[in-house]
Amino acid sequence: MASRATSRPVGTVTRGTTNPNRLRRMDRWIAATHGRELRRAADPVAVDLGYGAAPWTAVELLARLRAVAPRTRVVGVEIDPARVAAAQPYARDGLVFRHGGFEVPVPRPPLLIRAANVLRQYDEGEVGAVWERLCARLAPGDAVTGSAGGLLVEGTCDEIGRRHVWVALGPEGPRTVTFAARLAVLDHPSDLAERLPKALIHRNVPGEPVHAFLRDFDRAWAAAAPYASYGARQRWIRAVRALTADWPVTDGPGRWRQGEITVRWDALAPRT
Repeated sequence: MASRATSRPVGTVTRGTTNPNRLRRMDRWIAATHGRELRRAADPVAVDLGYGAAPWTAVELLARLRAVAPRTRVVGVEIDPARVAAAQPYARDGLVFRHGGFEVPVPRPPLLIRAANVLRQYDEGEVGAVWERLCARLAPGDAVTGSAGGLLVEGTCDEIGRRHVWVALGPEGPRTVTFAARLAVLDHPSDLAERLPKALIHRNVPGEPVHAFLRDFDRAWAAAAPYASYGARQRWIRAVRALTADWPVTDGPGRWRQGEITVRWDALAPRT
């Protein structure tokens, strides 16, 4: 029998703030970029880690993933047992709720772990260990089948999901950083700085890559001002296209039209 110390969930209770539709931008990106991996699996499992005081995000994740990969099952994991109990009436075919934390209590490696607004309360120095622990729980890649393995998506958004920044990590570690916004209410791309994940938010200072990126993004946004007459989306697309000259942008116009830009992690990673 496991000892009490080893069976205790790993992590601390979050504030639990949540709202319906808050994670739509992240979910939309996951479905578009990771849907193929979910579809090719016989029994794909996704984890909504730290869903909060209400289970809306887990319920929505199931619907959005099943739209692109109908066999997907979602496990909502919360460290607060009262939240797990409160979520049980929302359990359904393909959706269960479990008590746990960063140990991710699922029977086999998941193809997706989504951890939104979970690490915000932790110290920056703790993030690397949490990432490493969660990445170790992901389904591994397979060179024979061409599978890239599981995906950890960890990031932060505002209370109603208009501004969102997340890091995507595979079993090997961080891969990309995505910035997403509701463009109609965006004054400057650097407004997204307040939603940087914990690994980056304290690095938005001169001399750090993420600061230089947001500075260049604001300059490209200003240069694209004439396109605003065609709408904020056209201005965003033009600004992002300009950034591709100096930054390793990994996506294309199809994603830019959604108010997104994804950049390689190694271009924005903190300097040691």
